[in-house]
Amino acid sequence: MADAPPEIVVNGLDMGYGDFILMKDLNFTVRKGDIFIVMGGSGCGKSTLMKILIGLKKPSRGQVIYGNVNFWEADLAERQRIMRRFGVMYQSGALWSSMTLAENVALPLEQYTNLGQKQITKIVSLKLALVGLAGFEKFYPSEISGGMKKRAGLARAMALDPDILFFDEPSAGLDPVSARLLDDLILELRESLGTTFVIVTHELASIFAIGNNSVYLDVDTRTMTASGDPRKLLIESTDPKVRNFLTRGEESARVQAL
Repeated sequence: MADAPPEIVVNGLDMGYGDFILMKDLNFTVRKGDIFIVMGGSGCGKSTLMKILIGLKKPSRGQVIYGNVNFWEADLAERQRIMRRFGVMYQSGALWSSMTLAENVALPLEQYTNLGQKQITKIVSLKLALVGLAGFEKFYPSEISGGMKKRAGLARAMALDPDILFFDEPSAGLDPVSARLLDDLILELRESLGTTFVIVTHELASIFAIGNNSVYLDVDTRTMTASGDPRKLLIESTDPKVRNFLTRGEESARVQAL
């Protein structure tokens, strides 16, 4: 998607808590149609970066630009307008256990639109069908598998037809087959709808299967040390930490064994 227009531009971003700087001087671009992976070891700030991108936490310094708008310098009404373009799915799927799948998916439509109940019911069925859950409208989260919960969470994240979908560890807790099915679904949605994805994950199989752009956050230097297509980084990167991450430490182990 190198020729596609930018969806998100991050310039000189520092993030932290109080006086503690977690990451500094982040600079990267997410282009329309990207499946952009946020990579790095535990504690590097992947989820914090996600919160900054979706408007839940203000950065210590720097810019997050959507279109031609500097998100964190815009007024509240403008930020809310931009956030309406987002869909977000958290690790657990974050479904309400006391609500059916249809009621969960309908929630954002009821809160943020003036659509009638018949229209909402039709949209809900379409969204559930899109993620392979047609016929499961009346099921409760406790009655379905972990992979199905993730897909239901994705259907809800898509309810308002967002331009950008943000996922925090979408494959966490899934068996390899379910994780691959979710990866395939993400690819299908990107191809059919042109949706842009920003995904926090440490699952290498998913990173290589779906990611076409990425940023690597290094916990030691507290900045980004690589960006680009993860498959190219695996071949071309000379940074030992990046290579170690992308090979699950196998390369480092081989060097030590020599």
